[in-house]
This record gives sequence, structure tokens and C-alpha cells, in this order.
Amino acid sequence: MAPADTPEAGPSGTDRNRATAEAILPLVGGAANIASIAHCMTRLRLGLHDRSLVQDEALRALPAVLGVVEDETYQIVLGPGTVARVTPEFERLVEAGRAPRAATPTGAGLAERGAAIKAERKARNATPFKLFLRRIANIFVPLIPALIGCGIIAGLNGLLTNLHWLPALVPALGALASGFMSLIAVFVGYNAAKEFGGTPVLGGAVAAIIVFPGVANIDAFGRQLAPGQGGVLGALGAAVLAVYVEKWCRRWVPEALDVLVTPTLTVLVSGLVTLYGLMYVAGEISTAIGDFANWLLANGGAGAGFVLGGLFLPLVMLGLHQALIPIHTTLIEQQGYTVLLPILAMAGAGQVGAAAAVYVRLPRNGSIRRTIRSALPAGFLGVGEPLIYGVSLPLGRPFITACVGGAFGGGFVGLFNQLGAAVGSTAIGPSGWALFPLLDGDKGLGELVVVYGGGLLVGYAVGFVATYYFGFTKTMLTELNVRPEPGPAATAAASAVPEGGPVDVRTRTDDTLEPVAERGR
Repeated sequence: MAPADTPEAGPSGTDRNRATAEAILPLVGGAANIASIAHCMTRLRLGLHDRSLVQDEALRALPAVLGVVEDETYQIVLGPGTVARVTPEFERLVEAGRAPRAATPTGAGLAERGAAIKAERKARNATPFKLFLRRIANIFVPLIPALIGCGIIAGLNGLLTNLHWLPALVPALGALASGFMSLIAVFVGYNAAKEFGGTPVLGGAVAAIIVFPGVANIDAFGRQLAPGQGGVLGALGAAVLAVYVEKWCRRWVPEALDVLVTPTLTVLVSGLVTLYGLMYVAGEISTAIGDFANWLLANGGAGAGFVLGGLFLPLVMLGLHQALIPIHTTLIEQQGYTVLLPILAMAGAGQVGAAAAVYVRLPRNGSIRRTIRSALPAGFLGVGEPLIYGVSLPLGRPFITACVGGAFGGGFVGLFNQLGAAVGSTAIGPSGWALFPLLDGDKGLGELVVVYGGGLLVGYAVGFVATYYFGFTKTMLTELNVRPEPGPAATAAASAVPEGGPVDVRTRTDDTLEPVAERGR
């Protein structure tokens, strides 16, 4: 294995991804310090035994790393696409590095210390509500790649249909786009049972009842059921119920009969409750969500868009945005698109505009300007973490002015919803420019592109202007624009950071580093 600081990476993507994994591993304490590995759309999420072994600044200085975030797990922002390729390489390195050290006393002591630290952090930072929202997110986030892929295919299919091109291909694309959505309840049920500690396939089996065509022959509450009634919310409730039934059976059913009785009772009991209760209740809730979203934007679109666009970044900071995931999915399942996501995506536009203003206002702070140069392309594509955690949030005031930009962008898109041009997205996950291929609504594609693009421009412009004029105090401008004097520490720091790579958002007033978030407030 090549040293982490000089990886012998060839021109292939595999070599680059392996080199990135090799560079990251020693900076997070090595294989023995890794308790768990997962990834989402943009972040490598690591469970760590000992947080103190992580070298944060060295991680931020790696060219491939866009930022780091500490939550319940330690999260390294690598960007969409990259994270899905680096994670398998990282897992292989960890697996290879663990074997020789797994049984050593040092490893056992490390695990014990790490478990204590993790328990203390969870007790201090985690609330029951946030933990519940994380569980809900863990159910739906794995579905996002399929939603994106099928959504883009659906958009392509609509374009070909409108242009009357390749008519023989249209039915095939329609099947590819709709197949996953027709069975999304099954995937939600499978993931929900897995997340709540049950047998995943039993959760999927119970949720499959909801989409089975034969439910049309069943009457409940004096009404005939419809296949898909209740949607993802019904599937979620059915799977969670199945988990509790299964756990009850595990406690009371004799072991000799468990393999036969437990799955049978789980599917039977939770399935009947789903058919004669949950499908109806969840169907009413799903309908109410769709009706309320449409009513809100039709009657108060500008105001609603302003509030939603302005509050989304704070919701992300608090982890409360995860509560919106089932709502987005429900709207996509009902209407084919979610009208909320294009509005919420304006928060990223405000963030980009704010970062551009910071770049202009701090011409002599090379550290922050390098961070912005490296993070802006990802910001335009809707990946906001590098700009949030690397620029606006540490500075303080620019985070607020970024929210102002998002509010005006959201108000712009919401206003057109109020005027009758509903702009929606066929999938969740992407935002910024990456959302253009997923746009859908009740107007032609050209009009939807103009409205959404106009919202982005408004968010960029207002975020820039608000930050330029109100994002800094005079003290902040004076201190942050101090050009560092050359010295031993400055020379060493400069040589340790790649010229074009993301760096920690700090500035120098002498030969020491001082967090900018602590000054100029």
C-alpha cells in the first residue's frame, strides 16, 4: 500500500478512489478505530471508537474532502458519486486492517473507551424526537438513488412523448420509470422492519399487501379498498406493527415452534390490521397531506415559499428536515412530483450567493477564498455542506444572510405556484442545477425550467447582496482581511494544504490559527 500522503494513484477512477480511502483511513485513527461504515448521497459516515484520534484539519486539507460534519456519526463530505465509489474501497481497507489487531488488548481497551465516549455523546446531544427522525430518514434515504434514476427516466419519457420522438421506446421507458414507484411501499416496509429491529422480509411482506391488486375485492369501513391506498405511510405503519408483533411472538412462542408460528402470526395479525384499519387511516392522512400542500401553495404560495425557503437551512442544522422526507415521498407517490422540493432547494441558492459575496468581501483571506473556490461547483449542483460548514456557519452572519437569499428564492417559486404554475420534482435528493432534469408539474417543461431557474437567480442575487452589505461587521472585515505575515508556522501550514483543495475556514493574525467563528461577532 502506498503511503497516504503520496498515493500511487494511476489515471483510473478505481486508483483515485483507493488513494482517497488510503489517505482518509490513518487520519480517522486507522482500522481499529472504525466501529461502523455507511454512506448517504454525499457523506462517508463513520462510527468511531475514539473521537480524539481523528485529525480534523488534516482531513479537511485532503483534496477529495469537501468538509467534515460531526453528528451521531463522524461524516466526511466527499460529494455525490465520489462517496459511493470511495466507500467500498474504504471498507476493504478497514477489513484488511482489522484482522491482525482485533484480538489485542489495546484494541479491546480502545473499543471500551470508544463505547463510553459514544454513549456520553449520545446522552448529551440526542433527543428522542431527533432519534426518531433519524430512524425515519434511515428508512427513506436508501431509496433516493432509485427515485432519482426513475425520476430522470420519467422526465425523458415525458420529453419524448411531447416531441413525438421514438414512439416505440416510450412504453418501455414508462415501465422503467413506474416499476419502482408501483412497489415503493414494499421497499419502505422492508427498510422499516430492518430499522426497528424486526425481520426485514416480513416487513416487506406485510407492506406488499397494500399494493396487491386483490385488495380491490375487500371492503373496509363500508368502502372498497384500492391498491396502493395508504401508500408509503401505510407501509411504514404496517411494517412497524409487524416488528412489534414479531417481537411479542419471539418472547412467548416456544423455540421449537418459532420458525413456523412467528412469521405466520406476524403476517396474519399485522396484515389484517393493515387491511381493516391502517390502509384506510393512512390513505386519509396521505390525501390530507397532498390537499394541504396544494392548498397552501395555491392560496399563499409567495408567503409559504418565503418561509419554507428561509427556514430550510436552520432545519438542516437541527436535523428536523428529515421529517419532510415521508411528505416528499407521499406527494411523489400521489401526484408524480413534490411541489415542496423546488422551493426548499432555494436555500442552496441563497447559500451560493452568500459564499460569492464572502469571496468578494475578503480579497486578502486566501484560506477562505480557496475553500469557496473548491466548494462552489458542488454548491451550484445542490451539495451545500461544504459551503455551510466551511464558510457561512463558522462566520455566523453570512449564514443568516444566506437564509434571506433562500427566502426570496422560495417566495419567487411559491408565487408562480400561487399563479397556477406548479413546479415540482419527481425525486428527492438533488437540488440546485441537478434538479433541472427532475422538474415536473402542471405546465410545460419550458415554463417549469424558467420558473425554477428564475428562483435560483433570485436566490443567488439576494444572497449575494444581503451578505455583501449586511454579512460582516467592520471588525470582522478588518480582522478577516489581514494578510498573514510569512513565518515558520505560516510556511509549514501553506505547504501542508493543496493549492486548490478545501481547507479549514480559519485565518491568521500572527503565527497561530484562530477560528473565525469566535471573533468579530
